[in-house]
Formats: sequence, C-alpha cells, structure tokens
Amino acid sequence: MQTTDIARTAPLPRLTEPRNPGLALDLGWVRAATANRSAIERRCASLPARRSVKKDYQAAWLLKAITCIDLTTLAGDDTAERVRRLCAKARQPLRPDLLAALGFDSLHTGAVCVYHEMVAPAVAALRGSGIPVAAVSTGFPAGLSPFALRLAEIGESVAAGAEEIDIVISRRHVLEGNWQALYDEMRLFREACGEAHVKAILATGELGTLKNVARASLVCMMAGADFIKTSTGKEAVNATLPVSLVMIRAIRDYYDRTGIRIGYKPAGGISKAKDALVYLSLIKEELGNRWLQPDLFRFGASSLLGDIERQLEHHVTGAYSAGYRHAAG
Repeated sequence: MQTTDIARTAPLPRLTEPRNPGLALDLGWVRAATANRSAIERRCASLPARRSVKKDYQAAWLLKAITCIDLTTLAGDDTAERVRRLCAKARQPLRPDLLAALGFDSLHTGAVCVYHEMVAPAVAALRGSGIPVAAVSTGFPAGLSPFALRLAEIGESVAAGAEEIDIVISRRHVLEGNWQALYDEMRLFREACGEAHVKAILATGELGTLKNVARASLVCMMAGADFIKTSTGKEAVNATLPVSLVMIRAIRDYYDRTGIRIGYKPAGGISKAKDALVYLSLIKEELGNRWLQPDLFRFGASSLLGDIERQLEHHVTGAYSAGYRHAAG
C-alpha cells in the first residue's frame, strides 16, 4: 500500500462532505441487493495475510487510525469526571515526546462518543478543540423505547451540543422485510437531527443474514443517513470483516449511482492495532483514499487507542510498555 500520503495528512475531524439528502425509496434496487457469503468470506480471509505494513509505514497507518477513532465511553457508571478525562485523552492521544519522534506537533481523535447525559460535560471539555461530540440516541442500544421519545432524545442531544447522532434502527423492520417502515423511521430520525450528522447503527449481529445487512444499508442511505455503522457494541456479535465488506460495497454502489459519499463506522470488538490496519486496508482497496479521512471513516472504540499507543511506543523506543502507561484518563 502507498502510505506517504497518509503519513503526513493533517487530521480532519470535521465533516466536510455535503450532507446526504437521501432519495425516494427504490424497492427494486433494495430487493436486487444480495450477498455471496462464501465469496465474501474468502475475500476477507485473504486480507490479513496479503496486506501487511511494517516499520515507518505501519506507524503512519496507526497515526491515521488515531485520527479516525470515535473515543467512546458508554458505561452505566459514567460520570462527568470520567468524560472529562476521556476528552483530555481525545485532545492528546499520544505523549508529546512520541509525537515529536514521529514527526508530529499535534494529533487528536475523530470524535468523542457518549450517552446523552454526558453530552454537556463533553462539549465543555472539548470546546475550542475542533473535536465533535457524538451522542448515542433513539433508545440505544435496543431501540425499543416509544418512537416519540426516541425523536425527542435526538432533539435533546442536538440542543445540548452534539454534532453527530448515532441512532439505532428498529431491527424488526429488517427481519420482517418491511423496508418502507425502515425508510420512514430513518427519514424522521434524519429530520430530527437537523444540522447534526446522523450515523445509522444497523446492529448487524441481529439482522440474520448478510443480504439483510446489504438491504438495510441501502435503505438507510436512501433515507438520508450520513454514516452507516455496524453495531452498538452491545450485541453478541459486533463488527466483522464480512459485514464490513457488505456495507462498504453498498456505500460504493450508492456513490456510483448518486455521487454522494456515505461514511462508514465499524464498532464493537476492534481493540487491537493489527485489526485497525486490516480495516484501513479494506477501506483503501474497496473505496479509495478519500474514505480514509475522519469525515468518512471512524472506528467506534474504547480500548483500541491503548494498543495503538503501545505499538507506536515500540516503534519509537524498541520496547513494549505496560498497558497502564496508556490509560484513557
């Protein structure tokens, strides 16, 4: 892989693509979408073996990965102080000496992702940094609260300062093949977000088949989603390479037909630097370099940054450090 363009590209956490206006639901397009599981799995199995980067190139890709992380805390015992520490980590994800050794003056993550109750302290802690706050919404993670409350929750998070809203779809619409209901729901979510960008969480581990994943991806994009995201991180199965390939190819299909670029966010279970490299290589090969910017690609992660830090310290010093040296706050 060519990496020189990645190594010195300044992080772009702000969304710069035009909003996805959506389009009318095209059931013919949706029903034509399918997925060849065996071919998809063969393609994904080949990635870790064929796409390997080492030394300076690996360090460059890991720095790129940091700029694409939605640094996340979605725990029941979250506190304002924990969120403030997380925001400090988002502002300064690497020690200054490591950054200097790698040729950077500054670096920060793509966003900070929290529950609604933690939006206000996150916004305050990130003021002036250019790092947006993302709020999970619409009855996260199950998405089964009354619909009016889900819409109201979006409005409350936007009013509190969230610039991105991660919504969860109603899985039953996908499992029942009720594409019109999914489209209508997503359209209302999009309208409720106003100027805030919307990431549609498909909860792919609960959709049954890769064909359902492909069709749900298309419907959400048609309804105006700016990003599609694999998982809440709370399902039994979260982000996987086969699911990612299906969703990425749906994004490519949508772009080919409409000229609108939709972002992609794998979330849940991505905790190792080597896994991040595989996802980045998949994005590069399937969508191209434009999708390697934070306005079109994010990792939903809480522990990934720690392992990336350890790998970068090893690159600089030749020794692995203990995990506690890279705490989140």
